Amino acid sequence: MKPFASFVPLRFDFAMTHSEPFCNQEPSAASLADLMLRLGLRLAVAESCTGGWLAKVVTDLAGSSAWLDRGFVTYSNAAKQEMLGVRADTLAAYGAVSEAVVAEMAIGALSRSAAQVAVAISGVAGPGGGSPEKPVGTVCLAWAWPEGRVETRRFHFDGDRDAVRRCSVQAAIDGLVERLGHLV
Repeated sequence: MKPFASFVPLRFDFAMTHSEPFCNQEPSAASLADLMLRLGLRLAVAESCTGGWLAKVVTDLAGSSAWLDRGFVTYSNAAKQEMLGVRADTLAAYGAVSEAVVAEMAIGALSRSAAQVAVAISGVAGPGGGSPEKPVGTVCLAWAWPEGRVETRRFHFDGDRDAVRRCSVQAAIDGLVERLGHLV
């Protein structure tokens, strides 16, 4: 297992997208699988609001064991702390649905796995739980790399609970494909 201290973010990117388009099809990881295999990389996923849906979509593909190392479903704050090393002060200062927390989730997934790439998801899927600052549909994603780079993005997805979660999974996959595509 890699030490957590070795993952100090070198770059922390943030972009906010309001009202992302409605995702109306089941997420697919076929493009991601191709890139991961071509690059010889392994993936770790850390999920909150999606409850393992990203790992499910990845493992729907035969042969995914060649590139998926593991998944963490950390729905509660305690699980985020215990399994991924998210700090209590980060949760208290920013809340579970924040760029800071997903960054720590992604870093924790890398440090607790044999993966070279990690993605983390946390959000307010609804129908309740939203606030004026973080309405239902707010989702934060982070992508982490072993050299310490962490990128985050905040989304707002329209639709019901299922739509928000489906869009979150697709955004995580699309974000990986976009970032890994530059390495090929």
